[in-house]
Formats: sequence, C-alpha cells, structure tokens
Amino acid sequence: MTFYFTGTLAVLVLMLLLSMFRILREYQRGVIFLLGRFYRVKGPGLIIVIPIIQQMVRVDLRTVVMDVPTQDVISRDNVSVRVNAVVYFRVVDPERAIIQVENFLEATSQLSQTTLRSVLGQHELDDMLAGRDKLNADIQVILDKQTDAWGIKVSNVEIKHVDLDESMIRAIARQAEAERERRAKVIHAKGEFEASRQLLEAAEILATQPQALQLRYLQTLTEIAGENSNTVVFPLPLDIVSAFKPPPRE
Repeated sequence: MTFYFTGTLAVLVLMLLLSMFRILREYQRGVIFLLGRFYRVKGPGLIIVIPIIQQMVRVDLRTVVMDVPTQDVISRDNVSVRVNAVVYFRVVDPERAIIQVENFLEATSQLSQTTLRSVLGQHELDDMLAGRDKLNADIQVILDKQTDAWGIKVSNVEIKHVDLDESMIRAIARQAEAERERRAKVIHAKGEFEASRQLLEAAEILATQPQALQLRYLQTLTEIAGENSNTVVFPLPLDIVSAFKPPPRE
C-alpha cells in the first residue's frame, strides 16, 4: 500500500514538474499572472510557469484579417446602401490586449461595424463609389486611434462591396447617360465655334488675296468634275465676272 501511494505521488510530482514547462512559438507571447496579479510577458521559446500560483494566457501577434459583416448605411444624400469591408490588425502590446479589454477580437469587430456606418453616413454615394481610398484611410485612422488603448494596431481597412438597389442602379445609369449627352453637346458646340473662327479667318484671307480665291475656285471645280460624273464644268475667270459689276456709287 505504501509503495502504491509513493508511486502515485511520484507520478503526480513528475506531471506537475512537466506542466511547468511551456513552449511558445515565435509569433506567440505569454501573459503571466502571479496570484491573480499581472507579473510579466514571456516568450517566445521555452518558459516556466509555476503551477497553481501562476497562470498564463497565450496571445497571437500575427496579423488578423477580420471580415466586417454587411452593414446597412444611409448616405448623406439619403441613399440606402449595403456595405461590407475587411480590417487588418495585430496585437502590439499583449499586456493591454488581455487586461484592458475582455475579448479584443470581439471588441475590434463591433467597433469596426459602428465606425463603418458612422463614417460612410457622413459621405455621399459618389464618394463611396469613387473615393474609396480616402474613406478607407479615414476609417483606419479612427479605428487605430480607438484601439490603441487595447494594445492593437489597425494597419489597413478596405471597403469590399457597395451594393445598391435595382432602382438606384437604373437611376445612376440614367444620370450617366444624361451626363454623356451633355458632354457631347458641349463638345459639338466647341467644334462649331472653332470651325466658325477658322471660316472667318479664311474669309479674311480670301478677301485680301483675290488670287487665293481663284485657286480655291479651281480646286472646287476639280472636286465636282469626278471621273464618273456627267457634269460638264466650264471655268469662268473671276476677272470677267468683275467686269459686269456695277460701278460703285459716289
């Protein structure tokens, strides 16, 4: 009986001694509590945790990719959209990540959702569709500032999808079509204006140089009298026409 008790005690002591040794990987840290109070952060590698009087909480320092669920957002111009995003963050201070917040993953997720709705609600729909880089930067700055007390660094935020209703998609398509028509009319008007200026300059040159008008007249005749044309063109010198003009009044 004594031998059995001694053997059991030896096994328990051996197990207790083995449980003192913990191995932490390169990306892990151990937050050690001594009798319930924070003691220190250990790792990586082989560490010793005294059973009963010390407890350890493992913390992963790798970047976490968190998917923000789809949020219903009303933009500044009263357009209802559904937006989802992805947040990249990591723990930089294991002590604060364990002590300052109960569950830093859940806290960061909830904060990301509320911040996404708050920031996007201050912008118009066009900003959400065309200015995502600025919105991503604004959300990242706000999240990084608020999670700093938890020992968390938010490195990047990306808006993935902005979903619109079918009616809103059709309205945007009509708006884009109207914008294209407006640009086409403006371009056409600019072309007419430039053409009129060129014609005015050409008329001034022809008025000062009669020989240029004669050359232009002959060029027009060559364009009219094609190879397969039945039109017979008789060139008439402009000097003959000018002889029949009435004399100027005095």
